[in-house]
Amino acid sequence: MDGTNSNTSQTPHDKGVDNTLRLLMEGYRYIPNRCRRFETDIFTTRLMGQKMICISGKEAAEVFYNNELFRRKGAAPKRVQKSLFGQKGVQTMDGAEHRHRKQLFMSLMTPERLELLRDLTTKQWEYAIDKWEQMDHVVFFKETQKVMCRLACQWAGVPLWAKEVKQRASDFGAMIDAFGAVGPRHWLGRRSRKRSEKWIRTIIKQVRAGKLIADGDTALYAMAWHRDLNGKLMSKQMAAVELINILRPIVAIARYVTFSVIALHQYPETRTKLQSNEKGYSQMFVQEVRRYYPFGPFLGARVRKDFTWKEHDFKKGTLVLLDMYGTNHSSTVWERPNEFMPERFRGWEGTPFNFIPQGGGDFDMGHRCAGEWVTVEAMKASLEFLTQQVNYELPSQNLSFSMTRMPTIPKSRLVIQNVRWK
Repeated sequence: MDGTNSNTSQTPHDKGVDNTLRLLMEGYRYIPNRCRRFETDIFTTRLMGQKMICISGKEAAEVFYNNELFRRKGAAPKRVQKSLFGQKGVQTMDGAEHRHRKQLFMSLMTPERLELLRDLTTKQWEYAIDKWEQMDHVVFFKETQKVMCRLACQWAGVPLWAKEVKQRASDFGAMIDAFGAVGPRHWLGRRSRKRSEKWIRTIIKQVRAGKLIADGDTALYAMAWHRDLNGKLMSKQMAAVELINILRPIVAIARYVTFSVIALHQYPETRTKLQSNEKGYSQMFVQEVRRYYPFGPFLGARVRKDFTWKEHDFKKGTLVLLDMYGTNHSSTVWERPNEFMPERFRGWEGTPFNFIPQGGGDFDMGHRCAGEWVTVEAMKASLEFLTQQVNYELPSQNLSFSMTRMPTIPKSRLVIQNVRWK
Protein backbone atom coordinates (compact mmCIF):
# COMPACT_ATOMS: atom_id res chain seq x y z
CA MET A 1 0.00 0.00 0.00
CA ASP A 2 1.30 3.45 -0.90
CA GLY A 3 2.00 5.66 2.09
CA THR A 4 3.14 5.19 5.67
CA ASN A 5 1.17 4.01 8.68
CA SER A 6 0.24 6.07 11.71
CA ASN A 7 1.59 5.06 15.10
CA THR A 8 -1.73 3.61 16.21
CA SER A 9 -3.34 2.21 13.08
CA GLN A 10 -2.92 1.06 9.52
CA THR A 11 -4.35 4.30 8.19
CA PRO A 12 -2.49 5.32 5.02
CA HIS A 13 -0.66 8.63 4.88
CA ASP A 14 -0.21 10.81 1.81
CA LYS A 15 3.55 11.34 1.70
CA GLY A 16 5.00 14.82 1.56
CA VAL A 17 6.12 17.62 3.85
CA ASP A 18 3.01 19.55 2.81
CA ASN A 19 0.52 18.55 0.09
CA THR A 20 -1.28 21.87 -0.39
CA LEU A 21 0.18 22.19 -3.90
CA ARG A 22 -1.10 18.70 -4.77
CA LEU A 23 -4.55 19.70 -3.51
CA LEU A 24 -4.51 22.78 -5.73
CA MET A 25 -3.32 20.73 -8.70
CA GLU A 26 -5.95 17.99 -8.26
CA GLY A 27 -8.85 20.03 -6.86
CA TYR A 28 -12.06 18.08 -6.44
CA ARG A 29 -10.25 14.80 -7.11
CA TYR A 30 -7.58 15.15 -4.42
CA ILE A 31 -9.42 13.11 -1.76
CA PRO A 32 -11.19 10.65 -4.15
CA ASN A 33 -7.88 9.91 -5.91
CA ARG A 34 -6.22 8.88 -2.66
CA CYS A 35 -9.19 6.93 -1.37
CA ARG A 36 -9.05 4.96 -4.61
CA ARG A 37 -5.27 4.53 -4.48
CA PHE A 38 -5.19 3.48 -0.82
CA GLU A 39 -8.42 1.44 -1.17
CA THR A 40 -9.85 3.08 1.91
CA ASP A 41 -12.20 5.88 2.94
CA ILE A 42 -9.75 7.46 5.39
CA PHE A 43 -6.19 8.73 5.11
CA THR A 44 -3.98 11.37 6.70
CA THR A 45 -2.10 14.18 5.03
CA ARG A 46 -0.56 17.59 5.67
CA LEU A 47 -2.26 20.63 4.18
CA MET A 48 -1.65 24.31 4.86
CA GLY A 49 1.04 23.39 7.37
CA GLN A 50 -1.00 21.09 9.59
CA LYS A 51 -1.90 17.43 9.88
CA MET A 52 -5.35 16.59 8.57
CA ILE A 53 -7.51 13.50 8.28
CA CYS A 54 -9.52 13.08 5.08
CA ILE A 55 -12.65 10.90 5.12
CA SER A 56 -15.18 9.99 2.43
CA GLY A 57 -18.51 8.19 2.06
CA LYS A 58 -21.81 7.73 3.85
CA GLU A 59 -20.34 6.29 7.06
CA ALA A 60 -17.79 9.08 7.14
CA ALA A 61 -20.56 11.70 6.86
CA GLU A 62 -22.46 10.05 9.73
CA VAL A 63 -19.39 10.39 11.95
CA PHE A 64 -18.54 13.89 10.70
CA TYR A 65 -21.98 15.22 11.62
CA ASN A 66 -21.95 13.75 15.13
CA ASN A 67 -21.83 16.95 17.18
CA GLU A 68 -20.48 15.08 20.19
CA LEU A 69 -17.37 14.17 18.20
CA PHE A 70 -16.80 17.26 16.05
CA ARG A 71 -16.93 21.03 16.41
CA ARG A 72 -16.96 23.75 13.72
CA LYS A 73 -15.28 26.46 15.78
CA GLY A 74 -11.74 26.89 14.55
CA ALA A 75 -12.29 24.72 11.47
CA ALA A 76 -12.87 27.28 8.70
CA PRO A 77 -9.58 29.00 7.79
CA LYS A 78 -9.52 32.75 8.33
CA ARG A 79 -8.95 33.23 4.59
CA VAL A 80 -12.29 31.47 3.91
CA GLN A 81 -14.11 33.45 6.61
CA LYS A 82 -12.73 36.72 5.22
CA SER A 83 -13.96 35.94 1.73
CA LEU A 84 -16.79 33.39 1.69
CA PHE A 85 -18.51 32.93 5.08
CA GLY A 86 -17.79 36.12 6.98
CA GLN A 87 -16.08 36.06 10.35
CA LYS A 88 -17.83 34.34 13.28
CA GLY A 89 -20.91 33.47 11.21
CA VAL A 90 -23.29 30.58 11.82
CA GLN A 91 -20.97 28.12 10.01
CA THR A 92 -18.32 28.58 12.73
CA MET A 93 -20.59 28.06 15.77
CA ASP A 94 -21.33 25.04 17.96
CA GLY A 95 -23.67 23.88 20.70
CA ALA A 96 -26.54 25.96 22.04
CA GLU A 97 -25.30 29.10 20.31
CA HIS A 98 -25.31 27.33 16.96
CA ARG A 99 -28.77 25.85 17.49
CA HIS A 100 -30.15 29.28 18.44
CA ARG A 101 -28.55 31.00 15.44
CA LYS A 102 -29.49 28.13 13.10
CA GLN A 103 -33.13 28.48 14.14
CA LEU A 104 -32.98 32.08 12.96
CA PHE A 105 -32.25 30.78 9.46
CA MET A 106 -34.72 27.89 9.64
CA SER A 107 -37.53 30.26 10.67
CA LEU A 108 -37.30 31.81 7.19
CA MET A 109 -37.87 28.50 5.40
CA THR A 110 -41.64 28.29 5.82
CA PRO A 111 -43.83 26.84 3.05
CA GLU A 112 -45.28 30.31 2.44
CA ARG A 113 -41.85 31.93 2.08
CA LEU A 114 -40.64 29.15 -0.22
CA GLU A 115 -43.74 29.51 -2.40
CA LEU A 116 -43.07 33.26 -2.57
CA LEU A 117 -39.51 32.47 -3.59
CA ARG A 118 -40.76 30.38 -6.50
CA ASP A 119 -43.07 33.16 -7.67
CA LEU A 120 -40.32 35.78 -7.41
CA THR A 121 -37.90 33.52 -9.28
CA THR A 122 -40.28 33.32 -12.23
CA LYS A 123 -40.84 37.08 -12.22
CA GLN A 124 -37.10 37.77 -12.20
CA TRP A 125 -36.62 35.47 -15.18
CA GLU A 126 -39.43 37.25 -17.04
CA TYR A 127 -37.68 40.56 -16.44
CA ALA A 128 -34.36 39.11 -17.62
CA ILE A 129 -35.72 37.56 -20.81
CA ASP A 130 -37.28 40.87 -21.87
CA LYS A 131 -33.75 42.34 -21.77
CA TRP A 132 -31.99 39.30 -23.24
CA GLU A 133 -34.21 39.42 -26.32
CA GLN A 134 -32.48 42.68 -27.23
CA MET A 135 -28.94 41.29 -26.83
CA ASP A 136 -26.83 39.72 -29.61
CA HIS A 137 -25.55 37.12 -27.18
CA VAL A 138 -25.85 36.46 -23.47
CA VAL A 139 -23.08 35.26 -21.16
CA PHE A 140 -25.50 33.10 -19.24
CA PHE A 141 -23.56 32.60 -16.01
CA LYS A 142 -22.78 36.28 -15.60
CA GLU A 143 -26.33 37.38 -16.35
CA THR A 144 -27.85 34.64 -14.17
CA GLN A 145 -25.83 35.91 -11.21
CA LYS A 146 -27.69 39.21 -11.69
CA VAL A 147 -31.02 37.36 -11.83
CA MET A 148 -30.23 35.56 -8.59
CA CYS A 149 -28.94 38.74 -6.92
CA ARG A 150 -32.19 40.55 -7.65
CA LEU A 151 -34.13 37.50 -6.45
CA ALA A 152 -32.10 37.23 -3.25
CA CYS A 153 -32.57 40.87 -2.33
CA GLN A 154 -36.28 40.94 -3.19
CA TRP A 155 -37.00 37.76 -1.21
CA ALA A 156 -34.91 38.92 1.77
CA GLY A 157 -36.46 42.40 1.78
CA VAL A 158 -33.16 44.16 1.01
CA PRO A 159 -33.57 47.32 -1.09
CA LEU A 160 -31.58 47.15 -4.33
CA TRP A 161 -31.43 49.90 -6.91
CA ALA A 162 -31.17 48.96 -10.59
CA LYS A 163 -27.87 50.82 -10.88
CA GLU A 164 -26.46 48.66 -8.04
CA VAL A 165 -27.27 45.23 -9.44
CA LYS A 166 -24.12 44.75 -11.52
CA GLN A 167 -21.80 45.64 -8.61
CA ARG A 168 -23.68 43.66 -5.95
CA ALA A 169 -23.98 40.56 -8.13
CA SER A 170 -20.30 40.81 -9.00
CA ASP A 171 -19.35 41.14 -5.32
CA PHE A 172 -21.40 38.13 -4.23
CA GLY A 173 -19.97 36.17 -7.14
CA ALA A 174 -16.41 37.12 -6.18
CA MET A 175 -16.94 35.92 -2.60
CA ILE A 176 -18.09 32.54 -3.90
CA ASP A 177 -15.29 32.37 -6.46
CA ALA A 178 -12.66 32.99 -3.77
CA PHE A 179 -13.38 29.75 -1.89
CA GLY A 180 -10.57 27.62 -3.31
CA ALA A 181 -8.54 30.46 -4.74
CA VAL A 182 -5.13 31.92 -4.06
CA GLY A 183 -3.81 35.20 -5.37
CA PRO A 184 -6.02 37.66 -7.29
CA ARG A 185 -9.29 35.69 -6.99
CA HIS A 186 -8.88 35.46 -3.22
CA TRP A 187 -8.08 39.15 -2.77
CA LEU A 188 -10.97 40.15 -5.01
CA GLY A 189 -13.27 38.06 -2.80
CA ARG A 190 -12.00 39.79 0.34
CA ARG A 191 -12.48 43.27 -1.16
CA SER A 192 -15.95 42.30 -2.33
CA ARG A 193 -16.90 41.06 1.15
CA LYS A 194 -15.74 44.29 2.80
CA ARG A 195 -17.77 46.34 0.35
CA SER A 196 -20.86 44.13 0.80
CA GLU A 197 -20.66 44.14 4.59
CA LYS A 198 -20.44 47.95 4.60
CA TRP A 199 -23.53 48.12 2.37
CA ILE A 200 -25.57 45.74 4.52
CA ARG A 201 -24.42 47.34 7.81
CA THR A 202 -25.83 50.64 6.56
CA ILE A 203 -29.17 48.98 5.77
CA ILE A 204 -29.31 47.28 9.20
CA LYS A 205 -28.59 50.65 10.81
CA GLN A 206 -31.42 52.26 8.85
CA VAL A 207 -33.87 49.54 9.92
CA ARG A 208 -32.95 49.90 13.59
CA ALA A 209 -33.22 53.67 13.37
CA GLY A 210 -36.70 53.45 11.85
CA LYS A 211 -35.56 55.03 8.59
CA LEU A 212 -36.26 51.86 6.64
CA ILE A 213 -39.26 49.64 7.33
CA ALA A 214 -38.61 45.92 6.94
CA ASP A 215 -41.54 43.52 6.55
CA GLY A 216 -41.78 41.24 9.57
CA ASP A 217 -41.48 37.98 7.64
CA THR A 218 -38.30 38.91 5.75
CA ALA A 219 -34.69 37.97 6.38
CA LEU A 220 -33.83 41.67 6.71
CA TYR A 221 -36.23 42.06 9.63
CA ALA A 222 -35.13 38.78 11.23
CA MET A 223 -31.43 39.63 11.10
CA ALA A 224 -31.88 43.25 12.16
CA TRP A 225 -33.81 42.34 15.31
CA HIS A 226 -32.39 38.93 16.25
CA ARG A 227 -31.25 38.53 19.83
CA ASP A 228 -28.62 36.00 20.80
CA LEU A 229 -28.84 33.73 23.85
CA ASN A 230 -27.62 36.59 26.05
CA GLY A 231 -30.72 38.60 25.06
CA LYS A 232 -28.72 41.24 23.23
CA LEU A 233 -29.21 42.32 19.63
CA MET A 234 -26.54 41.07 17.29
CA SER A 235 -24.04 43.77 16.42
CA LYS A 236 -24.68 45.52 13.11
CA GLN A 237 -21.59 43.75 11.77
CA MET A 238 -22.83 40.28 12.78
CA ALA A 239 -26.31 41.02 11.45
CA ALA A 240 -24.69 42.00 8.16
CA VAL A 241 -22.61 38.79 8.07
CA GLU A 242 -25.66 36.61 8.63
CA LEU A 243 -27.86 38.50 6.18
CA ILE A 244 -25.15 38.02 3.56
CA ASN A 245 -25.27 34.33 4.50
CA ILE A 246 -28.82 34.43 3.11
CA LEU A 247 -28.07 36.51 0.02
CA ARG A 248 -24.77 35.01 -1.14
CA PRO A 249 -25.95 31.36 -1.34
CA ILE A 250 -28.90 32.41 -3.50
CA VAL A 251 -26.51 34.14 -5.91
CA ALA A 252 -24.46 30.92 -5.89
CA ILE A 253 -27.44 29.11 -7.43
CA ALA A 254 -26.36 30.72 -10.72
CA ARG A 255 -23.65 28.04 -10.96
CA TYR A 256 -26.16 25.22 -10.57
CA VAL A 257 -28.52 26.78 -13.12
CA THR A 258 -25.64 27.18 -15.57
CA PHE A 259 -24.74 23.51 -15.20
CA SER A 260 -28.43 22.67 -15.57
CA VAL A 261 -28.60 24.36 -18.97
CA ILE A 262 -25.48 22.46 -20.03
CA ALA A 263 -27.18 19.22 -18.93
CA LEU A 264 -30.24 20.12 -21.01
CA HIS A 265 -27.94 20.59 -24.01
CA GLN A 266 -25.91 17.42 -23.50
CA TYR A 267 -28.86 15.22 -22.50
CA PRO A 268 -31.69 16.52 -24.72
CA GLU A 269 -34.14 13.85 -23.54
CA THR A 270 -34.22 15.65 -20.17
CA ARG A 271 -35.45 18.86 -21.84
CA THR A 272 -38.39 16.97 -23.35
CA LYS A 273 -39.38 15.65 -19.95
CA LEU A 274 -39.12 19.06 -18.32
CA GLN A 275 -41.11 20.65 -21.15
CA SER A 276 -43.88 18.09 -20.72
CA ASN A 277 -44.04 18.98 -17.04
CA GLU A 278 -43.79 15.31 -16.10
CA LYS A 279 -44.80 14.99 -12.46
CA GLY A 280 -41.83 15.16 -10.13
CA TYR A 281 -39.27 15.32 -12.94
CA SER A 282 -38.01 18.83 -12.19
CA GLN A 283 -37.22 17.71 -8.63
CA MET A 284 -35.32 14.66 -9.90
CA PHE A 285 -33.46 16.71 -12.48
CA VAL A 286 -32.41 19.38 -9.99
CA GLN A 287 -31.20 16.81 -7.47
CA GLU A 288 -29.14 15.03 -10.12
CA VAL A 289 -27.54 18.32 -11.20
CA ARG A 290 -26.60 18.95 -7.58
CA ARG A 291 -25.17 15.44 -7.23
CA TYR A 292 -23.41 15.15 -10.59
CA TYR A 293 -21.78 18.53 -11.19
CA PRO A 294 -18.97 19.75 -8.90
CA PHE A 295 -19.87 22.47 -6.42
CA GLY A 296 -18.31 22.27 -2.94
CA PRO A 297 -15.27 19.93 -2.81
CA PHE A 298 -15.11 19.23 0.94
CA LEU A 299 -16.01 20.55 4.38
CA GLY A 300 -13.90 20.85 7.52
CA ALA A 301 -14.44 20.30 11.24
CA ARG A 302 -12.20 19.78 14.27
CA VAL A 303 -12.27 16.76 16.56
CA ARG A 304 -14.09 17.68 19.78
CA LYS A 305 -12.79 14.77 21.85
CA ASP A 306 -10.56 11.75 21.34
CA PHE A 307 -12.30 8.79 19.66
CA THR A 308 -11.53 5.88 17.35
CA TRP A 309 -13.15 5.18 13.98
CA LYS A 310 -12.05 2.68 11.35
CA GLU A 311 -9.23 1.72 13.73
CA HIS A 312 -7.85 5.24 13.51
CA ASP A 313 -7.38 7.39 16.59
CA PHE A 314 -8.89 10.84 16.13
CA LYS A 315 -7.14 13.24 18.49
CA LYS A 316 -8.85 16.29 19.97
CA GLY A 317 -8.27 19.42 17.87
CA THR A 318 -7.29 17.61 14.64
CA LEU A 319 -8.80 19.07 11.48
CA VAL A 320 -10.86 16.60 9.43
CA LEU A 321 -12.03 17.09 5.84
CA LEU A 322 -15.21 15.36 4.61
CA ASP A 323 -15.12 14.59 0.89
CA MET A 324 -18.38 15.99 -0.52
CA TYR A 325 -17.61 15.48 -4.20
CA GLY A 326 -16.34 11.93 -3.72
CA THR A 327 -19.29 10.92 -1.56
CA ASN A 328 -21.71 12.18 -4.21
CA HIS A 329 -19.83 10.06 -6.78
CA SER A 330 -19.23 6.97 -4.67
CA SER A 331 -19.96 3.63 -6.35
CA THR A 332 -20.85 2.19 -2.94
CA VAL A 333 -23.64 4.75 -2.60
CA TRP A 334 -24.76 5.39 -6.18
CA GLU A 335 -25.40 3.12 -9.14
CA ARG A 336 -23.31 4.26 -12.14
CA PRO A 337 -22.26 7.41 -10.25
CA ASN A 338 -20.46 9.01 -13.19
CA GLU A 339 -23.54 9.01 -15.40
CA PHE A 340 -26.17 11.77 -15.42
CA MET A 341 -29.43 9.97 -14.53
CA PRO A 342 -32.19 12.11 -12.94
CA GLU A 343 -34.41 9.02 -12.66
CA ARG A 344 -32.18 7.69 -9.89
CA PHE A 345 -34.08 10.07 -7.61
CA ARG A 346 -37.51 8.64 -8.43
CA GLY A 347 -38.83 7.28 -5.17
CA TRP A 348 -35.41 7.93 -3.70
CA GLU A 349 -35.18 7.23 0.00
CA GLY A 350 -31.80 8.58 0.91
CA THR A 351 -30.35 9.65 4.21
CA PRO A 352 -28.88 12.99 5.32
CA PHE A 353 -25.46 11.41 4.84
CA ASN A 354 -25.28 9.87 1.37
CA PHE A 355 -26.42 12.91 -0.64
CA ILE A 356 -24.40 15.90 0.52
CA PRO A 357 -24.01 18.51 -2.25
CA GLN A 358 -24.36 21.29 0.33
CA GLY A 359 -23.29 19.34 3.38
CA GLY A 360 -25.04 16.64 5.40
CA GLY A 361 -26.69 15.94 8.72
CA ASP A 362 -30.10 17.17 9.78
CA PHE A 363 -31.42 20.69 9.33
CA ASP A 364 -32.68 21.67 12.77
CA MET A 365 -30.02 20.43 15.15
CA GLY A 366 -27.11 19.85 12.79
CA HIS A 367 -25.00 21.76 10.29
CA ARG A 368 -26.84 20.93 7.06
CA CYS A 369 -27.24 24.08 4.98
CA ALA A 370 -30.48 25.86 5.86
CA GLY A 371 -30.61 27.25 2.34
CA GLU A 372 -30.83 23.86 0.64
CA TRP A 373 -34.61 24.14 0.27
CA VAL A 374 -34.16 27.60 -1.25
CA THR A 375 -31.64 26.18 -3.72
CA VAL A 376 -33.94 23.37 -4.82
CA GLU A 377 -37.03 25.54 -5.21
CA ALA A 378 -35.22 28.34 -7.07
CA MET A 379 -33.61 25.79 -9.40
CA LYS A 380 -36.92 24.04 -10.10
CA ALA A 381 -38.67 27.31 -10.87
CA SER A 382 -35.77 28.40 -13.09
CA LEU A 383 -35.60 25.17 -15.08
CA GLU A 384 -39.35 24.94 -15.54
CA PHE A 385 -39.34 28.51 -16.84
CA LEU A 386 -36.33 28.09 -19.14
CA THR A 387 -37.69 24.91 -20.74
CA GLN A 388 -41.37 25.81 -20.97
CA GLN A 389 -41.37 29.56 -21.65
CA VAL A 390 -38.21 30.41 -23.57
CA ASN A 391 -36.29 29.42 -26.71
CA TYR A 392 -32.57 30.06 -27.18
CA GLU A 393 -29.57 28.67 -29.05
CA LEU A 394 -26.11 27.58 -27.94
CA PRO A 395 -23.39 28.64 -30.39
CA SER A 396 -20.20 26.60 -30.67
CA GLN A 397 -18.12 27.12 -27.50
CA ASN A 398 -16.00 25.38 -24.86
CA LEU A 399 -18.39 23.92 -22.30
CA SER A 400 -15.70 21.98 -20.45
CA PHE A 401 -14.87 22.84 -16.86
CA SER A 402 -11.75 22.38 -14.79
CA MET A 403 -11.75 19.91 -11.88
CA THR A 404 -8.86 21.82 -10.32
CA ARG A 405 -10.68 25.15 -10.17
CA MET A 406 -12.73 25.35 -6.96
CA PRO A 407 -15.51 26.30 -7.39
CA THR A 408 -15.54 25.38 -11.04
CA ILE A 409 -17.51 26.87 -13.91
CA PRO A 410 -17.57 26.19 -17.68
CA LYS A 411 -14.71 27.94 -19.45
CA SER A 412 -17.08 29.83 -21.77
CA ARG A 413 -19.35 30.81 -18.85
CA LEU A 414 -22.05 29.44 -21.21
CA VAL A 415 -22.98 31.73 -24.07
CA ILE A 416 -26.50 31.66 -25.51
CA GLN A 417 -28.06 33.65 -28.36
CA ASN A 418 -31.36 34.32 -30.14
CA VAL A 419 -33.21 34.37 -26.82
CA ARG A 420 -36.96 34.75 -27.35
CA TRP A 421 -40.27 33.98 -25.76
CA LYS A 422 -42.07 30.89 -27.01
